Amino acid sequence: MVEVKNKGNEPVENLLRRFSRRWQQSGVGKRSRDRRYHKKTMNKRTRKQRALHRIKLLKKKERLIKLGRLEDEKNRFRSGKIGKQ
Repeated sequence: MVEVKNKGNEPVENLLRRFSRRWQQSGVGKRSRDRRYHKKTMNKRTRKQRALHRIKLLKKKERLIKLGRLEDEKNRFRSGKIGKQ
C-alpha cells in the first residue's frame, strides 16, 4: 500500500505527482497487470491437440477452395461478392 501525506500547504498536483511516482517505484501497478493478464500454460497434450485441429481445418479449407465451394481469401475482395447480397 502506498501512502503520501500532504506537506502543509502543498498543491494537489504536487501531491498527486509524488503519489504516482511512489506507486510506480513500488511495483504495485505492474504486479496487478501481471495478475490480470496471466494465462495458464497449456500442457503438452492440449497444445498438440489444438495444433492438429488447426492443421485439419486448414486442409479442409484448402480442399473446399480447390473444389470451388469456397473462394480464396486473396481473390475474394476482388470479385465484388463481399458486401453484396
